Amino acid sequence: MALFSPNTSTHPFHLMTKAAGAACNLDCTYCYYLEKEALYETRGRTRMSMETLEVFVRDYIRSQPTNLVTFAWQGGEPTLMGIDFYREAVRLQQLYSDGREIENAFQTNGTRLDDAWCEFFSKNGFLVGISIDGPKEIHDAYRLGRSGRGSFDEVMRGLRLLQKHGVSYNTLTTVHHANEDRGREVYKFLKKCGSRYLQFIPIIEREAGPCARQAGLKLASPDDPESAVMPWSVSSTGFGRFLKDVFDVWIKRDVGKVFVQHFDGALASWLGIGGGACVFAETCGHNLAIEHDGSIYACDHYVYPEYRVGHVGEAPLASIIDQPSQRAFGKAKKDSLPKACHECAYLFACNGDCPKHRFVRLPDETHPQSYLCRSLKSFFKHIDPAMRTMAEDWRRRNGTPQGALKP
Repeated sequence: MALFSPNTSTHPFHLMTKAAGAACNLDCTYCYYLEKEALYETRGRTRMSMETLEVFVRDYIRSQPTNLVTFAWQGGEPTLMGIDFYREAVRLQQLYSDGREIENAFQTNGTRLDDAWCEFFSKNGFLVGISIDGPKEIHDAYRLGRSGRGSFDEVMRGLRLLQKHGVSYNTLTTVHHANEDRGREVYKFLKKCGSRYLQFIPIIEREAGPCARQAGLKLASPDDPESAVMPWSVSSTGFGRFLKDVFDVWIKRDVGKVFVQHFDGALASWLGIGGGACVFAETCGHNLAIEHDGSIYACDHYVYPEYRVGHVGEAPLASIIDQPSQRAFGKAKKDSLPKACHECAYLFACNGDCPKHRFVRLPDETHPQSYLCRSLKSFFKHIDPAMRTMAEDWRRRNGTPQGALKP
């Protein structure tokens, strides 16, 4: 039985760990993170020290109010830290586990994987997420190496190595201008690759406003006023088309066999039990990011100086997570919904989407609406009959959870 300390947080939280900061061996056209290096005082030296790693691992475990603690290693490209860094992370996790169960998730572009990496993942039970956007033509449209060449062949080599070593993996696919109308093709390709756990992430970036440009950035921060959407972004209706196309293939033959994050989360919403991705939660603020230097930010999409909420080691992590400013950040998602959202039949499933996507100004509205509003409304309407059937079936087999079928 784990012993919880007085410095335990009042609620579970998640820290996306950027041990290598914004460093990456690829130069994907749509990447919003590489340019964040311009904001670091340690520009050009993006590597978490072993000292910071130990403090982080110790405090992260101690501050969690649950017996299961999940570490999420992301980037940039986390393999740039080298295997020895993660061997030390695992050793420290065991040292400070205090009886808790530890899990590790590792998101990579897959291009630097070899037998040694995959043996390490397999031995230590890592769940590996591999980033792949579809067949070669689609993937190579934007996921480029430093040479300007596509990365598809290297990613597939890495994926085959994961399979060879029996590593548990899922796929993360970004949805953008080059694949928004090819949902069926992308889904069938991912299935052919052996993926049974799929995530789809919309790419939505805007041209930087004056403040962001002054800081050396090309892309807008979430607080920038409305500006032009970058050409590689998914269109405001394209994400919905993509999800509907995938759903129509999935619902016919893959229910219970292939798990798609958006569909699992939707079913939870129709059951009234919540869950799913943070973008569809009623409030947020429980998914933060820690950078290579130990700085902690309110959210992975809000790594800007004004959203730095603390530094690992300067105070108990629980006090950083539970501080009033972070609670206010999370609560603002619900408090800043436009009137149109309150009147929407699918608010229970969407909750206004991620605040980062809310930059569309409407007449007579105080707060902006999500850029993806039309996509999400179209998607939820499309899946409503199936979700009602699936929810009713779940209730018959498992009893009635709190909440009600909607809309």
